[in-house]
Amino acid sequence: MMWILILVLIFIGIYIIAVVEHWSIYKNWDFTYPIFAFSGYFTQEDIRPRMHDKVFFQTAPLLFIVAAVLAIAVLPFARDIIPVPMATGALFINAALAYIMVSMVLAGWAPNGLYAMIGGWRFLGQLIAYSMPIVMAITATVMRAESMDLLKIVQSQEELWNIIYQPLGFILFYLASLALAFLPPFDIPNAAGELSEGVFSEYTGKRLLVFRIGRLILIFSLALATANLFLGGWYGPWLPGFVWIFLKTIFIAVSYFFAGRLMPRLRHDHTLEWSWKYGTPLALINILWVGILLLI
Repeated sequence: MMWILILVLIFIGIYIIAVVEHWSIYKNWDFTYPIFAFSGYFTQEDIRPRMHDKVFFQTAPLLFIVAAVLAIAVLPFARDIIPVPMATGALFINAALAYIMVSMVLAGWAPNGLYAMIGGWRFLGQLIAYSMPIVMAITATVMRAESMDLLKIVQSQEELWNIIYQPLGFILFYLASLALAFLPPFDIPNAAGELSEGVFSEYTGKRLLVFRIGRLILIFSLALATANLFLGGWYGPWLPGFVWIFLKTIFIAVSYFFAGRLMPRLRHDHTLEWSWKYGTPLALINILWVGILLLI
């Protein structure tokens, strides 16, 4: 029963994210878009570049979606609903998401195409930018809970959510999540206007479908992680815990498509400058702030 509920929540969440993403681009609500897009990619001709790397070309889409699913595996959906309980869940999230970078670089390298390769290297540049802020933001939540167990991290927010306890950490984690999911304004790895879908430009058919679904799962997993780490997880009045965490997750996921488009697109070098001059120092300040509060 638990697994059925988890799968239903993930399916509904991914469907909502796909509809909202379509609206954010085309400015019209099409609730049948996910169905027709799935069938269209599934029946599309499978075109392979002539000089592609066969192993990496096959591996990259699968590694991408597996990494996104692994991040969800340790995240609680309620107090007693967690797919894989793990004492080091906070560490595991970061380890799983690290393979997103690996899959993107493989996807850019494998087709032996110019646009795809540029997109892959751009994402590698973004990794260097967002990796420290996202790790340090998670570290601060672990400090407050005095545990890497995600259940204990959520329980530490019973009286005060981390978004209030450490708002700077929330902002940094939120921005780093946008960069990790290459959403605006950090969407240069697959910038449609200049790179013709960038890192995905040489993929068609079922492989492109796997990438599309994997990206939706990635957005869902990042939003779910944000809800658990900073928005009190399952805590909320009246409604069951799994309803609260689902609503918080969808709220965060939908906000990604609105907040990011209000900011100017950043080049990869500007993203690196933002991280090393501002993001990483602010993340250290956030850790210092949490340490002072714990001592007090």
